[in-house]
Amino acid sequence: MKTAEDILNDKRPFKIITIAPDQTVAAAIQRMNQANIGAILVEDQGEMLGIWTERDLLRAMAQPDFDPRHAPIGDHMTTQLHSAAHDTEVVRLEEMFLGLFIRHILIRKADHYIGLLSIGDVLRASLLEKDRRIRELNSIASWQYYENWGWDRKKAVSKKTD
Repeated sequence: MKTAEDILNDKRPFKIITIAPDQTVAAAIQRMNQANIGAILVEDQGEMLGIWTERDLLRAMAQPDFDPRHAPIGDHMTTQLHSAAHDTEVVRLEEMFLGLFIRHILIRKADHYIGLLSIGDVLRASLLEKDRRIRELNSIASWQYYENWGWDRKKAVSKKTD
């Protein structure tokens, strides 16, 4: 079964995109658009402080005096970060997304983060794995599989009609 690191490797080249907490929301939006991502990590001197997502933008836009050109990203980020080990299997990642009601999870290896996975990344990997298993089971359940055992399909069918 695929692991978090396998999913990250499938996404290569992958780089963790970060922004400093004193940068503006507008700067974060620009960086996210350039990288075609829906979340950016807020980092200060090598320490991950939080995550800022498209959903955080929606919450901020509901505030009457919010101006993305002047609002520091550090004031609008989500500070509760969730992480999983690099060898966490897809099924466990799915459980974490559902159980914690989150959409992004940091992946760590040893003492540092190696990537960020979205629920979409994990769902895609899960569906591909299930599709592979279904194809494998279908190949086992086909007549060709039994014919490879030396069974004569014509004799088996004619015995039923006799």
